[in-house]
Amino acid sequence: MRTIILTGGGTAGHIIPNIALLPRLREQYDRIIYIGSVDGMEKDMLNDFDYVQFYPITTVKLKRSLSPQNLKIPFLLRRGYKEAKDIIKKEQPCVIFSKGGFVAVPVVLAGQKCGIPMVAHESDLTMGLANKITKKKYKTICTTFKETADKLKNGVYVGSPMRDELKKGSIENARKLYNLDIKKPVLTILGGSQGSASLNKIIRECLPELTKTHQILHITGKGKLQKDIKNKDYHQVEFSKNMADILSITDLAITRGGSNAIHELLAMRIPMLIIPLSKGTRGDQIKNAEYFNKKGYGLYLSEKNLTKEKFLDAWRSLKKRAKLIRASNQNATPTDTLDRITREINKAAKDTGIKN
Repeated sequence: MRTIILTGGGTAGHIIPNIALLPRLREQYDRIIYIGSVDGMEKDMLNDFDYVQFYPITTVKLKRSLSPQNLKIPFLLRRGYKEAKDIIKKEQPCVIFSKGGFVAVPVVLAGQKCGIPMVAHESDLTMGLANKITKKKYKTICTTFKETADKLKNGVYVGSPMRDELKKGSIENARKLYNLDIKKPVLTILGGSQGSASLNKIIRECLPELTKTHQILHITGKGKLQKDIKNKDYHQVEFSKNMADILSITDLAITRGGSNAIHELLAMRIPMLIIPLSKGTRGDQIKNAEYFNKKGYGLYLSEKNLTKEKFLDAWRSLKKRAKLIRASNQNATPTDTLDRITREINKAAKDTGIKN
């Protein structure tokens, strides 16, 4: 019996790519195990996949500001490591695939101790902390950006893993679900899996201007709806599992700089204005946004000193340059990323000779 362990979590960006891989992995592995955090979103996002067994472990996230919580890291990491090691010994996987995030660190350390071959994927242009810490422990690190792979001895460029159904969305479903007018262009606002208070604020301040030409589908984040807004062209939703439908009807997008989100928009050839998160991060979203702006895949607007005037100037530029951006997006990324990653995973498992 062939078993694979997946890990990764903390944000949807570390989970959705793993979910995208599940249909292919199901065809080649008898059992799929997912190791995630006790109180994270991993378990909820895996509810629809009854063939995946979920194990929670103790996890700890580094606070990028001076915080007493960082003093707990060695103790909680040790506990998570022991829990992960027990799971690995019990399940005897032939390979581990890590999508990064703080959840992955104890799993990868335990996997190395148990002699299990491992493959990782890095979404961002600059490596995340978890992958940076553990990069020498992987047989292969698959990357979304070619430039990232070129800097790694074990790097392989594969592109961004996206769900097969992403390009099978229904315009009619989106129209009915969100009460959209089929005759008016749609601007979709993506604030990331946690939502964005600053992005939500600037969008709502600029509604009169935005809705002159577009109706707005605003994914606000949990608990961030503002129900007192009265505008027939403004439609709010906290979170959506219907991204394929939403992207099928989207003409333009305003988004944070998370790699998964901007690559999904890129794959769908949707012109985007990227306003990357600037506080409390390692600057990965900014690097992603700068790269996309340089390549002509989208426009970049800094969150620092963001004003209504600067935002509206960028919005007008996006509308003006939309056709040119859409042309630049054609054939910008690999279309067989899931197959490429699966191939690297299977190669690692095969090379070990481990049989379950």
